[in-house]
Amino acid sequence: MINVSPVILCGGSGTRLWPLSRTGFPKQFLVLSGTDSLFQQATNRLSQLSAPDIDVGETLIVTNEEHRFLVLDQLRELTQVSASLLLEPVGRNTAPALTLAALQATAGGEDPVLVVTPADQTVKNREAFTTALQNSIRVAATGAIVILGIQPNKPETGFGYIKHEGVAGQNAEYNVAKFAEKPDCKTAQAYCVSGDYTWNSGMFVVRASIWLKALKHFRADIFESTSNAFRSSVRDNLFVRPDSTLFANIPSESVDYAVMEKCPGSDFTVKMVSLDAGWNDLGAWDAVWQVGEQDASGNVTNGDTIIESTNNTLINASHRLVSTVGVNNLVIIETADAVLVADRGMSQDVKKIVSQLESQKREERILHRKVSRPWGWYDTIDVGERFKVKRIQVNPGASLSLQKHTKRAEHWVVVTGTAEVTCGDKVITLHENESTYIPLGETHRLANAGCMPLEIIEVQSGNYLGEDDIIRYNDTYGRS
Repeated sequence: MINVSPVILCGGSGTRLWPLSRTGFPKQFLVLSGTDSLFQQATNRLSQLSAPDIDVGETLIVTNEEHRFLVLDQLRELTQVSASLLLEPVGRNTAPALTLAALQATAGGEDPVLVVTPADQTVKNREAFTTALQNSIRVAATGAIVILGIQPNKPETGFGYIKHEGVAGQNAEYNVAKFAEKPDCKTAQAYCVSGDYTWNSGMFVVRASIWLKALKHFRADIFESTSNAFRSSVRDNLFVRPDSTLFANIPSESVDYAVMEKCPGSDFTVKMVSLDAGWNDLGAWDAVWQVGEQDASGNVTNGDTIIESTNNTLINASHRLVSTVGVNNLVIIETADAVLVADRGMSQDVKKIVSQLESQKREERILHRKVSRPWGWYDTIDVGERFKVKRIQVNPGASLSLQKHTKRAEHWVVVTGTAEVTCGDKVITLHENESTYIPLGETHRLANAGCMPLEIIEVQSGNYLGEDDIIRYNDTYGRS
């Protein structure tokens, strides 16, 4: 019996899928097709790899500290998935992330095979995916490092390539001759013609001890610094938090650069198993159009849309009616606070818009108008000079932190549910259509002690209304 630990690398910001993907809500949490997010799809795929000789254990999810409650919320919607969350205080690329998972997997003396995948890919053929991964697991159990290769269907310049050689083994595995960087168009065409190259999918299968041994051999600095941070980690229910100061000192490096590209010709065997399952990494809006359900004119639409004389266009309407006449090959993405219109062939350059947003310090790069929080959500419905209006929903049994603001006062009106309000040394209960006032500088808390969602309208007034004007004294979610 081969023991397996699925590993989901749930980092990254997905800047090319702005404005749906943002720093505070990156693309792996988006539902771009069907009813599940990309993260949920990846988690489900890896939880279903069991076979007579394969036992799938706890899923290890490596994610950013700031996204932990997004992960938890989406995990709750999945059945029969047991998971631990390894929280990175800062991003350090995929090599340290995989190392955290390997250290966690071996902490109790076990040595499972790790099946490692990014959280932001799509797969159309689940059966073919499962077969390829099960073959990879059997190969990795013998001590090899296995990478999943995608048969190229065009000369793609945005992917790394894997050159394989020899004949396929018992589990459809090939020897890896070398890894190739992202090529120019002419080189990519030559790779496709040769038949000896596959795209690098970013999915790996390796026994935990083999990964740690290979990393220690090729990049002892990453191995030692990650091990030090992990040894000083703190466990908090489902969360495993490595030491933040030590983690910040880890060199930032990818799995490919740190280990994989160095393996061919070394003492570490690296194999490739081909994956023909309708794979896509959704690296840009053009890729979302490619995997979407196209109408007779090649259009992919989502939301409230009316189109006329429109061809080969992707339209995503989140809040308003979007209509088009006489356009071709466009990407149109509408959200509550931003609209993107782009030539579909230039969708990779959306990241340049995000760079401009960053240089201008605009919040549209980081957050949507509606923001998820561990206690519920808030939606900023209006902003003017010296005021901001929010619609706030608090989940049953949840509460905001005990806090105060130094530059703004707040008025709260209960729309539905029952609010328990702490204001200074007083605690009052408010019902529908009742309101209260929180003076500037007063300590306060909003809680929902009821069994139904609490919704309020909050009106802020003051000379500064930024989200960073908050001092927390007590917080259920570890943010004080």
